Amino acid sequence: MLPLGFVSAFAGFAALCLAMERHHGDALGTRRIPARRALVLRVAGWLLLALSLPLCASGWGWGMGVVAWCGTLSAAALPLVLLLSYAPRLITWLALALPPLAGLSLALRTP
Repeated sequence: MLPLGFVSAFAGFAALCLAMERHHGDALGTRRIPARRALVLRVAGWLLLALSLPLCASGWGWGMGVVAWCGTLSAAALPLVLLLSYAPRLITWLALALPPLAGLSLALRTP
């Protein structure tokens, strides 16, 4: 479940970034973000970050899962920070494309 935890953390951070006018403008080309879209992105971002905790804990249990979640949050934030600096338009595409790919990789995994 670690790939899904990482991907949901990345998508959550991406949603929180896109809820800010500056990052929204860099990634999507529009400086003005409607208030409703900003609210939806903030709520989705926090829900995705919260979802990544039980996904990390399901693999190691709650004792080590919280520690793995902290590491996963750090590992998911690093590529996002680099993408914001060098290729901000990729953030939206990766945040939308990675969750289905991670789910597919888990479905195709042999036990």
